[in-house]
Amino acid sequence: MNTSNPTTSCNDDWSKNVLFFEYGSAANPRMPKIGIDVFPPAMHQIAETKIIPLQLAHKLETSYPATGPNLLANFIHIAAGDALSTSTHASSQVFYVIRGAGFSMIDGSRLDWKTGDFFAIPFTGEIQHQASEDTAFYWVNDQPLLDFLGVQPNKQRFRPLYFSHEQLTSELEKVRRANEGKDKNRNGILLANTDCPQTKTLTHSMWSLYNLLPAKTRQKAHRHNSIAMDFAVKATEGVYTNIGPDLDSDGNIINPIRANWVAGGAFVTPPGWWHSHHNDSDEDAIVLPVQDAGLQTYMQTLDIQFARGY
Repeated sequence: MNTSNPTTSCNDDWSKNVLFFEYGSAANPRMPKIGIDVFPPAMHQIAETKIIPLQLAHKLETSYPATGPNLLANFIHIAAGDALSTSTHASSQVFYVIRGAGFSMIDGSRLDWKTGDFFAIPFTGEIQHQASEDTAFYWVNDQPLLDFLGVQPNKQRFRPLYFSHEQLTSELEKVRRANEGKDKNRNGILLANTDCPQTKTLTHSMWSLYNLLPAKTRQKAHRHNSIAMDFAVKATEGVYTNIGPDLDSDGNIINPIRANWVAGGAFVTPPGWWHSHHNDSDEDAIVLPVQDAGLQTYMQTLDIQFARGY
């Protein structure tokens, strides 16, 4: 080996950014607070065709768009007869059709959709959406996770999924009948994927529940380490979630913050906080949370806990 003309050593340059911390001062560093943020349906009840990011990057102190550390949620509005393209370097993305009808061109395939349909797409290129009626989507993807890692996906980790409104309604009704008369913490269906047999989740990074909250019922508090991007599919006045970090001895949340469900709106439930769902109205309600729980389940850090008495 020729060592007569070695390159200049990089040791000094590489040492410039070294830091040392005493363990107790940095083992649990201050991180940006993840709060309870609400995004009303008025954000997508507009005339203009556009993507509306549910942007919390300023609170999370990120240099890229984000609603949570690993997820970016958006509303999309497409006026009747208009087209719009979406593009992201995410490894997973989901679309819920809030209202409308039309089709999307995805990797050369045409997917027709209507109000209440839901579909999940792996890493792909630009998606073209064409609306035949006034349309709104709830669109969530894991782009912030990849931005944090500084990576670009190069492989599809699952095959695309399509859940029709009719399928969702039918499966939810099956669960409702099976749980009738039982005190269940949740009354919904987990949306899963044959390509994720280990985590039993929607995608390898994302998780979703189509959850029914029947009239005049309450679903007791539980918590988990995944952040939840909750979308209210169906709700009237008197439907809400209580959220807080602590429980009393009876399993009730202490000094809860109330997040009202407004049909077509979304709200963020912070990771690790207790939350209970309440329906004081005379009509059933449905919520569709999207979480980074596929990733958390794989890491074995999800840590779902239920209040006393469940």
